[in-house]
Amino acid sequence: MAEIGKDIEKSAALLASGELVAIPTETVYGLAGNALDEKAVVQIFKSKNRPRFDPLIVHVAGIDQVYNYVESIPEELKALAEAFWPGPLTLLLTKKSIIPDLVTSGLGKVGVRVPNHALTLSLLERLDFPLAAPSANPFGYISPTSASHVQDHLGDKLAYILDGGHCEVGLESTIVGMEEGQVIIYRLGGISVSAIEEIVGKVLILPQSSSNPQSPGMLKSHYAPRKRMILGDLDELMQQHQSEKGDFAILSFKRSFSDVPASNQVALSSSGDFDEAARNLFSAMRRLDETDTSLILAEELPEIHLGKAINDRLRRAAAK
Repeated sequence: MAEIGKDIEKSAALLASGELVAIPTETVYGLAGNALDEKAVVQIFKSKNRPRFDPLIVHVAGIDQVYNYVESIPEELKALAEAFWPGPLTLLLTKKSIIPDLVTSGLGKVGVRVPNHALTLSLLERLDFPLAAPSANPFGYISPTSASHVQDHLGDKLAYILDGGHCEVGLESTIVGMEEGQVIIYRLGGISVSAIEEIVGKVLILPQSSSNPQSPGMLKSHYAPRKRMILGDLDELMQQHQSEKGDFAILSFKRSFSDVPASNQVALSSSGDFDEAARNLFSAMRRLDETDTSLILAEELPEIHLGKAINDRLRRAAAK
């Protein structure tokens, strides 16, 4: 199993030697390797069992470093970077040739972001290369929001886990780019649509694709527990599955159910707080996936604030 600790210098040395290190961010833990080292990038894909057509996000310490790896940053996207970096925002930009095609799955654009986590920013500042870092979990499974989550599933496939505690946001970054002068959201995430539109005006939101995604995290079925998940009205779902009473778990926004064992239900936020719900989503899905039930019944949140991004993850978790 991987060593877990807070040693930034050790992490930097391992990454410089081509090893993989799990890094904490405000969104989820990433499986990081030198983005300019194709052997390290290949190892990322292999360790996650991630298809090569699904591109990776590149992490840097600040906006000044971004210019080393992309041709330019349109003014609208630069305004978003200035507003939200460090933070859960990824910009999809035309890459320079220094970024291997393997990182972008052969596409001409690369996703770049500055993570908002003190340990990882300190690590990035020590490196003379960017880090490719998709979520540190087996491909398609629930994203990790703690060092122990990484250890549970990938501990035998990486050298070190940099322990930064529990992720504060808990949802992957919002991916934003531009096409023909139009600002586009490719993936909903930790920054709400309304917050982005306050900076750049009306945006276009793309639906996720089932194959050949244009940016990371666009696959239809993703973030999924091993158990079957059904999404809908919880009261109706519970009635439909009465014959399976005791064999289903409940994932709700803020409700609790007296006729369901406490160990088999999770409310994302009893107070109805969207930030808290986002922060708890993946750990709640993991907890219910580990129960003795065979089915998870879940409900969508109101389509406001981070509710849109949470619902996106829930729909993809239930897609298969």
